[in-house]
Amino acid sequence: MLQIRPTCEHCNKSLPFDSEEAMICTFECTFCKDCVELLHHICPSCGGGFEKRPIRPANMLQKYPVSTKVIHKPVNLKAHLTKFNIKE
Repeated sequence: MLQIRPTCEHCNKSLPFDSEEAMICTFECTFCKDCVELLHHICPSCGGGFEKRPIRPANMLQKYPVSTKVIHKPVNLKAHLTKFNIKE
């Protein structure tokens, strides 16, 4: 079951359960679309790509609540680009 994390890990933008802006990697690292662009679609944690996070239907929230744990770990963009050999 996906955690459906509440915010972008980089910029801390709110990403509620029904957000069209939420993107996740294979380990559920969660970023907004704008930050995924900054990261060149490469997860800073695992090096994998991102996909649109599914929307949990509102009628399932009581039985399957979303995460309330905020993970805010801003990425050092210069180091990220260097690590993954990305030219700006």
